[in-house]
Amino acid sequence: MGADRVFAYGAAAGLLGDLLLGDPRRGHPVAVFGRAAGAVERVLWRDHRGWGALHTAVCAGGAVALGAAAQRVVRPSAAASAALTAAATWAVVGSTSLSREARAIGRALRTGDVEAARARLPHLCGRDPQALDADGIARAVVESVAENTSDAVVGALVWGAVGGVPGLLGFRAVNTLDAMVGHKSPRYRRYGWASARLDDVAGWPGARLTAVLAAVAGNDRRGAVRAWRADAGKHPSPNAGPVEASFAGALGVRLGGTLSYAGRVEHRPVLNGEGRAVQVADIERAVRLSRRVGWLALGVSAAGALLRRAPSRRPAPKSPAGGLS
Repeated sequence: MGADRVFAYGAAAGLLGDLLLGDPRRGHPVAVFGRAAGAVERVLWRDHRGWGALHTAVCAGGAVALGAAAQRVVRPSAAASAALTAAATWAVVGSTSLSREARAIGRALRTGDVEAARARLPHLCGRDPQALDADGIARAVVESVAENTSDAVVGALVWGAVGGVPGLLGFRAVNTLDAMVGHKSPRYRRYGWASARLDDVAGWPGARLTAVLAAVAGNDRRGAVRAWRADAGKHPSPNAGPVEASFAGALGVRLGGTLSYAGRVEHRPVLNGEGRAVQVADIERAVRLSRRVGWLALGVSAAGALLRRAPSRRPAPKSPAGGLS
């Protein structure tokens, strides 16, 4: 079995495992990585970009090296290679946890329990829940589902198709580091700069693929494309912009506007201004769209791996008769 089929079978099994099992409550590999990255930060932290870049290199490079070593060990066995790919895919994708958290908030809002929804929102995103009413919470959930579809599912599959297990682990490591140190607080404005920039680069292809697939899988393809083209560039994030705009157009809703993070207010541009305000029912619609995008991304990534490696299987051309020996 070639490496292309190993990725296709392994990634499909890993995504199915995530669908059936979700994330473990204890000992999740991403949480283990986060603790290790925190320990490295305690040793290296200086209010300096160079030390932050070293932190990024040590943590992300370590994840890639671990993946490469594990892949090398199992390489002689196709079955073991596929199993490793499945385990790595299950470890790095978060589709089921994303859906569960979004739906839990949606249920609380449907029953009118806004306080329960506020208490649950930090599990999904970093918004200040006390600054949001029911409609604001619903909008925050839809935006988070859109962005995390790219970060927690599609981006990982793209890099898995490119780099196998090291690609899967490396992407998740970079994304986790950005969540830990990539924000613009006084402590991390310089130290987290490298992690934030690397996350922008690593997330670029997955975000564009997510936006394309949201348009394909959504109810309003033209609306998704129109919102993406018109509004994506207005978003402060180069990767969240295309994803959220495409989701907004596909769902026919209006995203963006005023946000609050830990008391800091941001006034972001409106995405898909022609859409209606987000309603609680749109949370379920966003989750279903996210699921469709994830499975389509698996198909695209597997096909990409097959196409990328196809030339290597072509037989070498024979020497012409009478040529030099």
